[in-house]
Amino acid sequence: MPKVAEELSALDVKRLAHPGGKRNVLCSVGGVPGLYLQLTPNGGRSWVLRVKVGTLRRDLGLGGFPGVTLSQARDKAREARAKIERGIDPVEERKATKAALVAAQRRGLTFADAVDKALAAKLDAFKNAKHRQQWENTLATYAIPDLGKMLVQDITTQDVVRVLQPLWMDKTETASRLRGRIEAVLSWATVAGHRHGDNPARWAGNLKELLPPPSRVAKEGNHPALALDDAPRWLAALRTREGFGARALELAALTAARSQEVRGAAWDEIDFDKALWIIPGTRMKMGKEHRIPLSAAAVKMLQALPRIKDNPLVFPAARGGQLSDMTLSATMRRMHEAELAQGGAGFIDRTSKRPAVPHGLRSTFRDWVAEQTNYPGDMAEVALAHKISNAVEASYRRGDMIEKRRRMMADWANFMSGKIQSGKVVKLEVGHA
Repeated sequence: MPKVAEELSALDVKRLAHPGGKRNVLCSVGGVPGLYLQLTPNGGRSWVLRVKVGTLRRDLGLGGFPGVTLSQARDKAREARAKIERGIDPVEERKATKAALVAAQRRGLTFADAVDKALAAKLDAFKNAKHRQQWENTLATYAIPDLGKMLVQDITTQDVVRVLQPLWMDKTETASRLRGRIEAVLSWATVAGHRHGDNPARWAGNLKELLPPPSRVAKEGNHPALALDDAPRWLAALRTREGFGARALELAALTAARSQEVRGAAWDEIDFDKALWIIPGTRMKMGKEHRIPLSAAAVKMLQALPRIKDNPLVFPAARGGQLSDMTLSATMRRMHEAELAQGGAGFIDRTSKRPAVPHGLRSTFRDWVAEQTNYPGDMAEVALAHKISNAVEASYRRGDMIEKRRRMMADWANFMSGKIQSGKVVKLEVGHA
């Protein structure tokens, strides 16, 4: 009969020492046939199971000591022997597992990287550079913040809904385009072998069951606006909040500027001496320079902002680039939710009863001009940087009524700050255009 090795205790194993010499030494520890503690000349210790697999002799490494205890080594040895009895080679099994892991890691691709690769693959499909830029901007602004670090194989329908839902009611057209672009990126990732299964951004039979059809949602442009009676209370609540997102939203409210104009504001556009914000045509929707007279409240807020070294932006994001549109939307949404939590009615559009959104602040300003002041409507249109629909009037207009608008924006800031009561008509004082 084969000799049965003496079963050593944990203390016995701890006391084992290399006898000297340059070779590794195997010390049988008993308990499981073929289980040894390997001792090296330099003091290393590891578990080895000597066993026959088919016609081959195998030395299976079971881990180092004391990381793997004597008890754990015996359990591993018994498990390996049981596999061999079932016809499984533990060494080949390990190789297969490792190969599968390496393959999975190679297939693993983040959504942000997938966007870059998918856009590069579709390069010829884009009509022009502007079209490609629109794709990149939409995905970078709305999808990357939530999905960017996720592996494409891990993205689910619920993840896509989380991205789309905040936009679906208020920016329906943008959200619909975003959905299609996310679907295209994930479709590319599937064909390229980085994911499998159904596309979680697919509309039919998928998102269609979770989101209302775009055709039934209010058209883009009907952004829920802050009710005039709520405006002073809303601004007071906003001023209690900290961060660049809140301050960007405050400047948008005080100037009636668009979100992208505010988020891209640079310090060299602000002239504090003249209390003027000059936005270059390259950043304007109509492609023309837009001058905005800054009220005392706007100047005070801007002067109190910290400036980030080597960053030209007035409202930089945490990583140094522009704030996302979602940052302003999220700030406004949280304000609405906080108001509801305190037992209030929230900040909702008077007509649609939907929560007000940043772009709706421009409508609030326009309503104020029309309903509570004697300022001319065309002056408000200039303030909003709208296109002049009357071609004859557009051909004759040369100035931008900057000084008249200065008084209007000051009155607007006073109204928002509660210094002019709602319902009080503001009289226009004649000044120099």
